[in-house]
Amino acid sequence: MNPTIREPARNVPVIADADICVLGGSCTGVFAALRAARRGARVVLVERQNGFGGMATAGFVNCWHSLHDTLHREQIIVGLTEELLARLRRRKALIEQPEKYASYVFNSEELKIDLDELVLKHGVRALLHTTYCAPHVENGELTAVFVENKNGRGAVRATVFIDATGDGDLAAHLGVPFAVGDNLQPPTTCAKILHFAQPSTAFRELYNTHREEFGLEQDYGWQGRLPGLPEVTMVAQSHVFNANCADNDQLSAAEFEGRRQIRAMMDLTRKYGDRLPVLVGLPSTIGIRETRRFMTDIILTEADVLQGRRFPDAIANGTYRVDVHHSSGGGFTFKYLDGTQRVVRDGGQCEMSRWRDETPENPLFYQIPYRTMTSDRCPNLLLAGRMIGADRGAFGAIRVMVNLNQIGEAAGEAAFLALHDGGRVRDVSTQKLRHALTEGGSRML
Repeated sequence: MNPTIREPARNVPVIADADICVLGGSCTGVFAALRAARRGARVVLVERQNGFGGMATAGFVNCWHSLHDTLHREQIIVGLTEELLARLRRRKALIEQPEKYASYVFNSEELKIDLDELVLKHGVRALLHTTYCAPHVENGELTAVFVENKNGRGAVRATVFIDATGDGDLAAHLGVPFAVGDNLQPPTTCAKILHFAQPSTAFRELYNTHREEFGLEQDYGWQGRLPGLPEVTMVAQSHVFNANCADNDQLSAAEFEGRRQIRAMMDLTRKYGDRLPVLVGLPSTIGIRETRRFMTDIILTEADVLQGRRFPDAIANGTYRVDVHHSSGGGFTFKYLDGTQRVVRDGGQCEMSRWRDETPENPLFYQIPYRTMTSDRCPNLLLAGRMIGADRGAFGAIRVMVNLNQIGEAAGEAAFLALHDGGRVRDVSTQKLRHALTEGGSRML
């Protein structure tokens, strides 16, 4: 047991009073803040980094997946995702490849500025370089959160709170039950590298042959392009295994190991490749795939996703496959809505099979219900992000950004509707919520 010291009691200044407080400035959090602000709510957005976008910017994961059904006939995702793509398109900061899963590849730095502009335009009060610390509960009700920044410790008061921290830090502190699996999907440190091995198969052959010399484990990853920079590659070719990044000691160790892997892969290609790689950029955060998953009012299951189950309180649509990265060995399992399955193991050995028999018709998309975002443990808290209620398989599908973007928009609209009922988000009429989302530009099916 760690020794303790007593911190003296103190009065903490209230630095912001708002209708809605959003913790976390990923696209999920920003989209929640924007949708609420467009309704006229006073919104405070707390972000620990120097800018917005989360994994899409700070983590270098510069791709969004398809906005259409599996047959590419109907657009099922619209809203702020499409608005941001339009802004990127105007600046030639976008590669569009609609028939691929990574349908949109963008310039992360341009996206960061676009998010700045939207937050400022809509009057959202943004607290950058600000860390959430703890909740303040009075008479069993969440009334404020404590934060820390350059100005010291302060409190943000609000009627409704949206936890978009990724790991669900606020929800965990409030006692909302959660699970951390034994076989977490491992995180990845991305990098931007000039003159990296092309194509990906060429690098993988080098990696499998020489990895042990450079202290690299059996692994398998991917890499992508950057708009306007054909010689620079976004590299995500490795994993940091056995890391629960909701624990700060493990998160710190994972950051060190992820950067070590980048250098090791570059040293490998310098020695055995035919090009001289140059490190262009490292992200300000490792790419975390999975930590806590919360026990919300409903748990979305893998069967719900793969069978395309429809929900009366659906607030998001998606087609991204069930995608589970193995906790060791660098493999992954993909399950598709058409019943096929692809398993990669042993550093790249691929096996194709079916997870179910063929059927005359297949689901064209799946849905995410509103009740995956709410809990009876805290009536004025919404969860928005990868920690919502889902089992391991469903989580593997819904965790990608085009899905979480929609969850953020739903959180913003629901939080605004809850203001008229004392902040009780579980009492929001899902019919009214779906209408509000449609009115605000989303696609409800």
